[in-house]
Amino acid sequence: MKLNYIYKGDCRDVMKKSFGSESVDLVFADPPYNLSGNGLKWQNKGLGGDWFMVNEKWDKMSAPEYIQFTKEWLAECYRVLKPHGSIYISCTYHNIGELMMTLKTLGFLPRNIVTWHKNNAMPSMTKRAFTHSCEYILFFSKGKKWIFNYDKMKKINPEKAIDGSQKQMRDFWIIPVCQGKERVRDKTGRAAHPTQKPEVLLERVILASSNNGDVVLDPFLGSGTTAAVAKRLGRNWIGIETDNKYIKMAQKRIEGNP
Repeated sequence: MKLNYIYKGDCRDVMKKSFGSESVDLVFADPPYNLSGNGLKWQNKGLGGDWFMVNEKWDKMSAPEYIQFTKEWLAECYRVLKPHGSIYISCTYHNIGELMMTLKTLGFLPRNIVTWHKNNAMPSMTKRAFTHSCEYILFFSKGKKWIFNYDKMKKINPEKAIDGSQKQMRDFWIIPVCQGKERVRDKTGRAAHPTQKPEVLLERVILASSNNGDVVLDPFLGSGTTAAVAKRLGRNWIGIETDNKYIKMAQKRIEGNP
């Protein structure tokens, strides 16, 4: 297993062939939500640019295929995690059911469901439901002696008590969708990756559930946020990604040249 390295391939195969059991301290996963549509686009001249529906091959599976896929990659994550290790998984209401059932079946233990409130979320286009402004971060541990840096979370918590003192970090995080200089864009100005996660979100996850020198794995590396933040925070990192385009993007971010 190579540290500080991006493996190309399906995470199920890569972990099975290249990773030893109990070799990773922390997993952050942003798996396919299985929501890709037909490439619809809405023009938006007044609020900062057009919106595009996610339309990726890796995000289109039948329901049985998706359940089997979820079982297989999570089983490998369980195997490679150390006994004190934890896993955080980004999801929405669309796939939280499959993830929760699989995690419990495999033996993972629930610790939190963090609600990530995106205060700059895309508006509802259909106007037939409440505007979707939240995603969820499932926090599960492998065992009963998991790492959680409670005092560090109090210290970095932007919320303070009435008297200005430090306050426990709650499981409701108000973090905008990444934008501005942080957002990686292609030559046309369009977001280069459809689901890039904010660095501050990964900072909280990594600081909460790992220590300096620990190994952080992202089996769906995408734009490279997990690896870039892990490196900055003094952790070893491993990424797995299928798409050469995203591998190149991640490498540039990790090297500090997005």
